Amino acid sequence: MRSDDPWNLMHGFDSLDRSIAQALQIDGRAPFSRIAQVLGVSDQTVARRYARLRGSGAVRVLGLPDPLRLGITPWLVRVRCTPDAAGSVAEALARRADTRWVSLISGGTEISCMVHGAEPGQGDALLLQKLPRTPRVVQVSAHALLHVFFGRELSPVSRSGPLGPAELAALAPEDGRRADAWQSASEVGDPVPLGPGDLRLFDALAVDGRAPAAELAEATGWSQTTVRRRMSELRALGALYFDLDLAAGALAPEAMRVGLWLDVEPARLAEVGAAMARHHEVAFVAATTGTANVYASVSCKDPGSLYRYVTGPVAALPGIRRAETAPVHRNLKGAGPHYAPRRDHPDRA
Repeated sequence: MRSDDPWNLMHGFDSLDRSIAQALQIDGRAPFSRIAQVLGVSDQTVARRYARLRGSGAVRVLGLPDPLRLGITPWLVRVRCTPDAAGSVAEALARRADTRWVSLISGGTEISCMVHGAEPGQGDALLLQKLPRTPRVVQVSAHALLHVFFGRELSPVSRSGPLGPAELAALAPEDGRRADAWQSASEVGDPVPLGPGDLRLFDALAVDGRAPAAELAEATGWSQTTVRRRMSELRALGALYFDLDLAAGALAPEAMRVGLWLDVEPARLAEVGAAMARHHEVAFVAATTGTANVYASVSCKDPGSLYRYVTGPVAALPGIRRAETAPVHRNLKGAGPHYAPRRDHPDRA
């Protein structure tokens, strides 16, 4: 992206800001010195730019658990409401610590979110039990995630940034773990057990994924050496990853985001998931329970691009029996467990 692009100039961000954001999604705790070396700027420039991005609410680094690696089942939930209730129900869901990616979809009459508890056994029943008691909630459906083909939750930055393959390789975490996907249950061994100190560490990292070791030591009651060692262990085990909470439209013109639900013949499920994982438009794709057994979060430039994607690469996939698209009307909550009303999403109703 050109630094003199009119959109960038209007919003006060440039291609270096986007490069820093993409670098932080590859490794959220990468030292500023390593990012600076790859980008060809000074350490101070990277630190100053990140402070500005975080201070403006455009970018936050979050340290998050991989639920599948911890033996926790994530659920994709759809809540259909009467039009006058969708906003208030979505706000209530966003305030819950066990929800992620709370969005109004389908013109604002439906809500989608991801839900999972902090420990195994939570989350699957809790959401349905605690939904707002109102007749204006018309229908609720929940789909367990069985296998993730690509992506961590619904975050699209790593595929759309300005960094090239050599730069991405230079920024990859030193432990060599994939930076683009949760570890599906079929790919890992026994769940990683967590102690009370681990839960306190996750709580602190969910607020600031780049919190200094001294701050994390105070939160956990551990020494700084123990904090660093335990974070390295959790990352190496795939239990801890770092992601970005991005204000929509902050670093690039806002794309058209759509939830895509596919009913795929079981014999073709793995083939379709693997193929969609290679599509540039796909930020996240997983196999789920339910009649629609593949879910993908798709980002396209505009409605015409979405039409070409659905009638081209998607239509060419084998074994597709039915497809449903649900445009994202407004996103209330992103990757983290904590909710703050988002300033970046004007109501487009």
